[in-house]
Amino acid sequence: MTAFLDNLAMALGTLRSNPLRSALTLLGIVIGAMTVVAMMSLTEGLRLKVKNDLAFLGSDSFAVTKWPAPGFGDKDWESFKKRRPITRELGEALRALPHVAGVSIEEAHDQRFAISTAEKATRPIIEVVGAVPDLERARSATLAAGRFISDSDIQLSRRVAVLGFDVADVLFPTGDALGQTIRVKGHPFEVIGVAARMGSVLGLESKDAWVVVPWTAFELALGRVENTNLTVIATSTEDLPKAQDEVVTQLRRLRGLGPLQENDFDTFTNDSVNALFDNLALMVNSASLAVCALALLVGGIGIMNIMLVSVTERTREIGVRMALGARRRRILSQFVSEAVVLSLLGGLIGVGLGALIAVGVRELTPFPASVPLWAVLLSLASASGAGLLFGIYPAARASRLDPVEAMRTE
Repeated sequence: MTAFLDNLAMALGTLRSNPLRSALTLLGIVIGAMTVVAMMSLTEGLRLKVKNDLAFLGSDSFAVTKWPAPGFGDKDWESFKKRRPITRELGEALRALPHVAGVSIEEAHDQRFAISTAEKATRPIIEVVGAVPDLERARSATLAAGRFISDSDIQLSRRVAVLGFDVADVLFPTGDALGQTIRVKGHPFEVIGVAARMGSVLGLESKDAWVVVPWTAFELALGRVENTNLTVIATSTEDLPKAQDEVVTQLRRLRGLGPLQENDFDTFTNDSVNALFDNLALMVNSASLAVCALALLVGGIGIMNIMLVSVTERTREIGVRMALGARRRRILSQFVSEAVVLSLLGGLIGVGLGALIAVGVRELTPFPASVPLWAVLLSLASASGAGLLFGIYPAARASRLDPVEAMRTE
């Protein structure tokens, strides 16, 4: 321990004696560590934001659709277009499965609508959904006021509506939406509920621009939709995989698919959608680590260069120490310690700057940048490793000096 503390003290003394040279040597290490922490923090923040923004379903729910889950990459949309529609009857047939607690059967036209009152109107960007009461749980919708649609609303084809936050905010900015009348393509609906704000998808598309009405009233006012979307609610979050297996098996049987035929429908959960982004984030992380590795390589070469210069400048000192009894191992550990301390200091500065960037982004923007602990540890370990790797050769060269020849050096 004493030898380690002595080496550490000498290393710090050497850094203090040449502050400008040390600072320039640290630059590559600082940039590498800063890049890792900043990029990983931003990527982690983006991952958390995407996970939250793409959470269209409840934690115990999954979707069954004719079309594949949203994601990245090319898709053969023509082949998906040829799939048979998902009908209301199929949705009803899934309700009796052992691990299915409910099925939200949702009808919507491809076009968007303008929702109006006698005084105001929204832009034609509102999705109108004909639904059943199960949609509230399936979408994890929270009401700020009023109630959701009920079975009696459906049975009586009542023209009632639940508004997304954006719709209510535009049409009823004073907050008196309940009991008011809205119109969809001229058809009147009474407002019975207003949903709480859900936010947007990456700041690009609102998740609050919708109106939900009973499906029976939807078909009377807007016409029947050939294809429906299903959101299946499992009996619990833990039973979600079992419910998916049961639904897939039942749908394949009802749709007459043979053992070797592919599914002509898709199922997905919040996690499966997020997994698509996780793959993209992995590529971003890999590119960031490559930049970091390059910066550390440059920084490591700088450390090797400065340590070789240090050995040359201190040749006489090394000779004197060896003449006084210092062993080669002690000389070796001294110079290795100096290299590691130098690179670790650069790593600490880089981590601090990277974290400062992440905090600045988090405070100045709505982006939830988060500094992951593993990125900090990786940066410090990489910096220390670079110092150790590139400091061994100069240290070994110093330890192999002949004491007599070293003491003769001017």
